[in-house]
Amino acid sequence: MAGKQNGNGDAEDTAGGDDHALSPGKPGSRHDAYAQLADRFASGAAIPLPTFLHGQARREHVRACILEDHATRIDARAQGTQEKFEELAGDLYKYFRGTALGFYRDMAGMDAARPKVLLLGDVHPGNFGVMPNADNVPIFSVNDFDEVAYGPYSWDLKRGAAGFILAAKCAGGLKRKQRRRVAKCFAKGYIAGMKHFADGADPNDDVFRMDNAPPIICDLFDDAMENRADWLADDHQNETRKGFSPSSSREPVTSRRDEFQGYLDELAERNGIEPGGRFGELRVKDVAHVYGKGCASLGLTRFHIMIEGPEKDGTDDIIVEFKLSRLSALDGLAPHGDLDTGARARRVAEGQRIHIPNGDVFYGAVEIDGESYMTRERAPFRDDIDQSDLDYDGWRDYAHACGRALALAHARSDDAGAIDYDIEPAILEDMAPHHLFIHDVACFAEEAVDRMKRDWKAYRKDYRRGAFTRRFERYG
Repeated sequence: MAGKQNGNGDAEDTAGGDDHALSPGKPGSRHDAYAQLADRFASGAAIPLPTFLHGQARREHVRACILEDHATRIDARAQGTQEKFEELAGDLYKYFRGTALGFYRDMAGMDAARPKVLLLGDVHPGNFGVMPNADNVPIFSVNDFDEVAYGPYSWDLKRGAAGFILAAKCAGGLKRKQRRRVAKCFAKGYIAGMKHFADGADPNDDVFRMDNAPPIICDLFDDAMENRADWLADDHQNETRKGFSPSSSREPVTSRRDEFQGYLDELAERNGIEPGGRFGELRVKDVAHVYGKGCASLGLTRFHIMIEGPEKDGTDDIIVEFKLSRLSALDGLAPHGDLDTGARARRVAEGQRIHIPNGDVFYGAVEIDGESYMTRERAPFRDDIDQSDLDYDGWRDYAHACGRALALAHARSDDAGAIDYDIEPAILEDMAPHHLFIHDVACFAEEAVDRMKRDWKAYRKDYRRGAFTRRFERYG
């Protein structure tokens, strides 16, 4: 497949999903075809989208999307891949979270005329939460940037509304009308956030903290707070506190300590992280290979490093994660003009920088064995809400708060990103009349969820028949 030039002048492949090695001669790659479909649909040509497929044709489309999206993991027999397929078969909400590529191929080229922002790309209730900012202070915001890409602001709202409907059903047990109202609260929160910034609030320093968050988020802050020494001892360290403890999901690889010290030094220089304070001497104590994390990311290689804290007794160490990056599921599908966030892990790091004011200083990108890895700090107070604890009112309050948090992320697309016009008034005008826009988002989300239920049932049948245990090359 022909490459394109990224912002640094380096050649970058354009295959879909995480199979960045696919080429026109390799069966399964349909990235270019979908990119052309998106362009033609956005220009007004009457090209059918996958939503027009039914029956066996739709079933084969869903199967092909999932296989293509996981081609690298299947070919490499990566640990966690079959576990992910099993999880997708067992839970509809997890299926939604783990199949973003198929979701967005159904939307290829939509909303081309709407204002563009830096999209989060995978909005759902589990991708908001508490995390550390640059000062190691807990904040609440969007927290997963793996799919960031420029595109119409409405794409995040539509996927987010579908995510809230599904989560409120699967985790909350809410009835259909209640789920619809939850989705509307998410859109209403977004509009309230946009109005807040259009009225003069500064998105460069306005973020949910313990002192200004709505009550439901304040409760999450209280639940998330944990002593660092206890967190390290309980979740990461061995008995001596000098390294990682082995487990079914973690394999210490201490022999690679010097190698990862080099990656840390490179990251620190690029991000301006100086030794001293809570960073100590920026010395890597230990390295571990980590398995079985996340939902969409299951099967992608991860490492954790342990950085010795200033006390040098293991009670204040820092854990930094290195995770293999892939192309965004939106790549080639979302209309964005000539806006580009860059390649792979650099794209993810840029997304975090734009979306969160004064964010995690360890967010960045490094190359390991020729592959692109994103980096971020793991913290004792990195947490998201327990959805099973929410009642109907709690779901509405939480959806509204997440809508406001998403508005903050989008509002920074002009000040910190590549948008060259005032984004807040443009979006507010585009959404007018707001009550109709809210209704449209909820209707889209309900239709998308109903379609996904049918897709999930077809996936479960394919999974039981072994469609996802064979090598990818057998499917074209």
